Amino acid sequence: MRLFLGLVIIHIALVGTHVWASSHYRDEMEDSEFAEFEDFEEDEGATIESNIPSHSSENREGIVQDDDDIAVVEDEESEFDHFQDDEEFEGYDSDRGNKIDDKEAPKITITKVPLHLRSNWDSFYLEMLMITGLIVYFLNFFAGRTKNYKLANAWYTTHKSLLEENFSLVGDDGRVENEAGGLMKDSDSQYTLWCSGRTCCEGMLVELKLIKRQDLVAVIAQLMRPLQDQVHIHVDMAKDEMDSFVFCVATKKTAVRLAKDMADVSAYCPERRPGDKFGLPSSLNVLSEISEVSTSILDSKVVAALNKYTDLIDYIHFSDQFSGPKQTEETTLVKLPDVKKVLMFGLNIPLKGKTTQEAMDQMKPLMQLIFYCMEKVKRFRLSKEGKNKADKNRLRVEEMFLKTTHAARAEAAAARREEKRRQEKERILQEDDPEKQRKWEEREMKRQMKKKAPKMKQLKV
Repeated sequence: MRLFLGLVIIHIALVGTHVWASSHYRDEMEDSEFAEFEDFEEDEGATIESNIPSHSSENREGIVQDDDDIAVVEDEESEFDHFQDDEEFEGYDSDRGNKIDDKEAPKITITKVPLHLRSNWDSFYLEMLMITGLIVYFLNFFAGRTKNYKLANAWYTTHKSLLEENFSLVGDDGRVENEAGGLMKDSDSQYTLWCSGRTCCEGMLVELKLIKRQDLVAVIAQLMRPLQDQVHIHVDMAKDEMDSFVFCVATKKTAVRLAKDMADVSAYCPERRPGDKFGLPSSLNVLSEISEVSTSILDSKVVAALNKYTDLIDYIHFSDQFSGPKQTEETTLVKLPDVKKVLMFGLNIPLKGKTTQEAMDQMKPLMQLIFYCMEKVKRFRLSKEGKNKADKNRLRVEEMFLKTTHAARAEAAAARREEKRRQEKERILQEDDPEKQRKWEEREMKRQMKKKAPKMKQLKV
């Protein structure tokens, strides 16, 4: 792919150089363009004048002598004979003797200008550049789409047997268009796979988020900001199969992003700790709500896997309060968002310096690690102190949410009461009972007066 991009850049540079040189050559030719026609006019003018027959007395007699034979030529009228006709012009005085002589007739010189047959491709350099760009774009589109399809298919083929051992249904999400099962193509760079039918979890969603190789703009942008092909795995745990805790292990860059953007991590795990304290590489950070969760989840097997496949790990995120990204300030919420118990994994596909099959074989142990973590979370339970701390944290988050949304909830309640009164008024006005309408108006007026009256406190003596 880098060789292909290099050839494209070299081709564009050559086209630009050719256009620049051609434009300078064209400017020089324009300066002396008419000199060519001046020389041509001098040469051709003499030839044409020599070929024009002179209207001499010999031609009028109509006799032409030749060395080989003698031919009689019919007398032809001169093209200027109409000047000698007295009746041709009105008011012409024949006595004046103003007769046009053939020798004084105007000589017309016709210069034959040749057609400009030289192919001037410099006039179409913009069109040529656009056509070249379109050809490169479509070639990159088909090549990139094919490459992404082969990567997704290789991942599915490598992990299919392992997935079928752990799930009863692989690739069946219940939709009609996916009756055959297998990977679902969401776009040319994104594929999904749904697995279900396993204890302790409701299902597992696998998302292959590949580089947009079919998009030439994205490929050029990747040269300045490199990206990686990734596999995102989302496991929905059953309600009673996971205790109350939030835990995350991620690279430094991803950990900062999760703590800033994800609602559960920012609320329960604001502190990031280096991985060195837990026997992990320094490139990883640990975010944990309760300390005993870190020591329990990061056992010897998990630590060994994370140390061995550090380059393939982007993040590992366990949470019983997952609600997605944080809501923006413009969004007004009146109740806490719904939460789910999830296990999420982000893995990098190591294509650099490896064939596609070698990269997929290297990722297979990480899929086994995911199933190990599912069983470990299922068995893990917090201590009494840890459970109390988790409950206090959730109560604290709920109180903070109620305080920040008090004004919004009060406004929403007032809007509901106003809508209820409006509907009641419409119902009363639709009835034909004037007495009922009068009583309703009196009651509404008393309510308005009571609302406007100043509030007074009664003191007991």
